[in-house]
Amino acid sequence: MTRRFLIFGCAAVVATAQIYQASIPVDHPAIRYFEDAGDNPVSRLAHDPNAKIDSLTALLQALKINPDTQALVFSKTSFQAPKISPRNPRAIYFNDQVAVGYVPGGDGIEVAVADPRQGTVFYTFNPKKGGFQRGAVCLRCHQGPATLGVPGMFIGSVFPNSAGQPYGQNAIITDHRTAFAERWGGWYVNAKHGEQRDRANSVAPDPAEPENLDTEGHQNLPTLAAFLNPAPYLRPFSDIVALMTFEHQTQMQNFFTRLNWESRAGKVEEADVAATVDYMLFIDEAPLVEPLEGVSPFSKDFAARGPRDRQGRSLRDFDLKTRLFRYALSYGIYSPAFDALPDAVREDLYRRLYQVVSGKDQSRKFAKLSDQDRRAIREIVTDTKKGLPDWWK
Repeated sequence: MTRRFLIFGCAAVVATAQIYQASIPVDHPAIRYFEDAGDNPVSRLAHDPNAKIDSLTALLQALKINPDTQALVFSKTSFQAPKISPRNPRAIYFNDQVAVGYVPGGDGIEVAVADPRQGTVFYTFNPKKGGFQRGAVCLRCHQGPATLGVPGMFIGSVFPNSAGQPYGQNAIITDHRTAFAERWGGWYVNAKHGEQRDRANSVAPDPAEPENLDTEGHQNLPTLAAFLNPAPYLRPFSDIVALMTFEHQTQMQNFFTRLNWESRAGKVEEADVAATVDYMLFIDEAPLVEPLEGVSPFSKDFAARGPRDRQGRSLRDFDLKTRLFRYALSYGIYSPAFDALPDAVREDLYRRLYQVVSGKDQSRKFAKLSDQDRRAIREIVTDTKKGLPDWWK
């Protein structure tokens, strides 16, 4: 079920398929979000006196972000909205912890990093204006129902007009649980996905019918040449597999931050732990009804990073036939955010996961996981996850 909320002054952003979460105060004495920048790739780079960064390419190299992750969003859903349009979209690049947003002709480069303890920390980067500057206004949109009440990243799907301005309030937050047909309004997407339809590459030209997107001829596009000049961008595409991966990752990070902050603030909600396990196991994943294929090297490069178990399997292996990943456990289990969870919380997650993948928990909601799925997940984690409890092994 899709649930809609207007988030502060932002462009009609809503929460989808998740329980509404009240925001945890950033000034809570156990959190001190603005006083503590955390320890993460961006904070370390910002304080590196030897770092010489004068371009987008140099920034991505310093942060170890592959340009093949490029996804293009043309809706005006950024603080750089006046510079964004269908002809001049914002480019997003990402790795497991960091996302970078670049608008040709913009005032600076947006940088967001998932700090293991502090959640997502936001910066702008401009080498001519002092380098990295931490942002506070970002939380107007990036802490609320869309992010489980903690500072976080999210992917939105809107109904944009011909200038990229979103209409009304009927936007949604998307992740792996979102129906294919509701995804990527305001985004460019290159892919082969058969007869499945999405909202990408389209605008609603008639204000009287703001949800009537002109999608004719805008599906299964190998190129974006009809929409924009690719010259200002590092890549000429906006890859569907990269975007789907980023969708999953953004909310996975938010779940981990939520549990971390709840624990430090004094109380971890049982329902939130259960919801995190469900998300990690892709329990409510919207199925693919036809295979899909990206247009960039992203799929191969992402999977090649491993780690792999003794049978050569990895949680980063894609399926792309009926679901996103071949093995239904999030690679987020390897993330610094997971490892930084308080010991009791992390132990609880391990126990709940093990109950499922060992076959002891046969609850109806886990029925989609076959015995083969469960065994594969258990074996991959046993071989590849450092710091497992002794009882798991």
